[in-house]
Amino acid sequence: MTRRIVISVLALILGVLGAVALPLGLLTTAQIHKDYSAEAVTTASTVANQAEEVLGDGDSARPLHRLVGQLGQAGDQVSAYDAAGHEISATPRPPKVGSALLASARTATRPAVYQIAGAVLVLAPVRNDSDTANLGVVALARPTAAEQHRVALLWSLIALVATAGLAVAALVAFGLARWVSRPLDSLDRAAQRLGAGDLSTRSAADSGPGEVRSLAATFNLMAARLEGLLHGHRAMMADVSHQLRTPLSALRLRLELLAQDSDEEMAAELAGAQEEIGRLSRLVNGLLAVARAENTTAAPVSIAADAVIRSRMTAWQPAAEDQGIELTADVIEPVRVRMADGQLEQVLDNLLANALDALGPGGSVALTATAAGADRVRIAVVDDGPGMSQEQKRVAFRRFGTGTRGGTGLGLAIVDRLLASAGGTAALSDTAGGGLTVTIELPAAPARIRDPGRIYRF
Repeated sequence: MTRRIVISVLALILGVLGAVALPLGLLTTAQIHKDYSAEAVTTASTVANQAEEVLGDGDSARPLHRLVGQLGQAGDQVSAYDAAGHEISATPRPPKVGSALLASARTATRPAVYQIAGAVLVLAPVRNDSDTANLGVVALARPTAAEQHRVALLWSLIALVATAGLAVAALVAFGLARWVSRPLDSLDRAAQRLGAGDLSTRSAADSGPGEVRSLAATFNLMAARLEGLLHGHRAMMADVSHQLRTPLSALRLRLELLAQDSDEEMAAELAGAQEEIGRLSRLVNGLLAVARAENTTAAPVSIAADAVIRSRMTAWQPAAEDQGIELTADVIEPVRVRMADGQLEQVLDNLLANALDALGPGGSVALTATAAGADRVRIAVVDDGPGMSQEQKRVAFRRFGTGTRGGTGLGLAIVDRLLASAGGTAALSDTAGGGLTVTIELPAAPARIRDPGRIYRF
C-alpha cells in the first residue's frame, strides 16, 4: 500500500510538472533564442548606422573601426562593405559570407537573420539618411555559446526544481502512506490472528486517520463479542456434557440392575429401553462433537496427510476385518495439508465409520490422496455399498440428515463443519459400478519431502 501511494503521488506530481514546467521551459527557450537574435540585429544595425556616416556623410571611419574592434574583442565577427562590395572595416576574423547572400543583402531594406554552425549571422543593409537606397552591407556573426549557456542554465534550474519537488512529494507521500498503512497493517495482522484462533487479539486503535481508528475500534468490539460468544458456547457444551451424560449413565445402570431381577418379557422391554438410551447417548455425543467443530478456533498447521491416512487405516483395519470388509489406501505421493491438529483424524474416522456401517461382508473401502493443483489436496473415500439417493445426498451434510437406520445423522455434519473451519470442502458422488464416493479438498501445505510415485497400500 505504501508503495502504491508513493508511486501514485509521484506520478501525479510528475504529470503536473510535465504539464507546467515543460511548456514553460520551451517557451522560455524560444524567448531566449528570439532575444539573442534581436540583440544581434540591434548590434548589426548600430554598425550599419555608423557605416552610413562614413559612406553617406563622408565622416571619419575611426568611430566605425573603434566599434568594430570592440565587437571583435567581445567575440563577434564583423565586416562592413560599401555598395560595390569593398570591405571598409572588419574584425581580424571576418565572417564568411557567400556572394549570393551579400548580393541579396545589398537590395534588402531590413536586416536578415541566418542560423549557421555555432553562430547567428545578421546581414543588415546600410541605408542612406532618406531610407531610399542602400549604401552597403554589414555582416555580423555572433557565436551562440552564450545563448546555449543560458538555455542550459534554464533547463538545469527547471530540472533542479522538478527534482526537489519530486523529492519533497516522495517524502510527504511516504509519510502519509505510513500514517495510513501502519494501522491498516496492524488491523490486518490482528484479523489474521483472530482467524487463526487467537480470540484475545486486538488491534491498536490510537493512530492513523480517524476512519481507520474507528475501523480498528469496531474490529476490537467485534473480537471481544466473538470471544465472549465462543467462551459462552464452550461453557455451555461443558455444562451439557456434564448435565446429560451423568443422568444417562445412571439411568442405564439402573435399567441393567432391573433387568437382572426381571422376567423374560420385562427383560426384553428393558433391553429395548437400554438401546434407546445408548442411541440417546450417541446423539448427545454427536451434537457436542458438531458444536465443538463449529466453534473450533485452533490455528492450522502443516499435516502430512499420507501419515494420517496410514494411522487411521491401521486403527480401522481390525473393525473392517471383523465385518469381512476389504480396506485399502493408495497414496500416490506424500501430500501435506493445512488443518488444525487432530481434525483430519476426526474427518477420516467419521467417513470410515459411515462407510463400514453402510457395507456388508464382502464390501470394500478405498482411500486415495492426490494433489489437486498447486494449492489444494484431494482425499477420497470410495465404497461399493448401496450408495445414496439424490435426496439423501442433498441433506447428508445437515444435522440428522441420515439414510442409515439407527444412525444419528451427525457424522457428515461434523465432517462438513471441520472442513469449513479449515477452508476445505466436501462433495458426494456415485461410485462407478455402485456405491458412494466422498471427496474432500483441503488447502495444501508445502511438502517437506517430495517422493513422487511412492504408493502406500494396506
